[in-house]
Amino acid sequence: MSRVAVVPGSYDPVTLGHLDVIERTARIFDEVHVVVVHNPGKSAMLPIAQRVTLIEQAVADRALPLNILVTSWSVGLLVDYCTDVGASVLVKGIRSQVDVAYETPMAIVNRNLAGVETVFMLPDPAHAHVSSSLVRQVASLGGDVAPYVPRAVAEFLQSTVDD
Repeated sequence: MSRVAVVPGSYDPVTLGHLDVIERTARIFDEVHVVVVHNPGKSAMLPIAQRVTLIEQAVADRALPLNILVTSWSVGLLVDYCTDVGASVLVKGIRSQVDVAYETPMAIVNRNLAGVETVFMLPDPAHAHVSSSLVRQVASLGGDVAPYVPRAVAEFLQSTVDD
């Protein structure tokens, strides 16, 4: 039986911290679904399709394991997606106690709704201070985001500034 995990996020944009969690998840599980979801509480910078493309490029550039599938989900509950693909685990990167406080109620509800467990994974300390929100802010003010994001994202953001 295949062990399937889902690594959801808004990934607006994907960061090196996200990729660290995705790569380590791919070493633990047989199949990993990186799912770009819409967060109604956030104002998105990038369209979902663009986020999927950038993650796919980053995964390919880093030659990450082939057991990673990148997709999006915008209708219904995330646990419905998990049920559809046979995933019993959600993996969430946790940078701080603020993330734990935010994620814990969702983890409990997801377990209650569909028996889907949530595993919290700590990022590499080199990336623990970086969030997509911080990257968006630095990029919007013309700063260099290359140390925080995959090459494909840095190039894409730079091209939008150059236009």
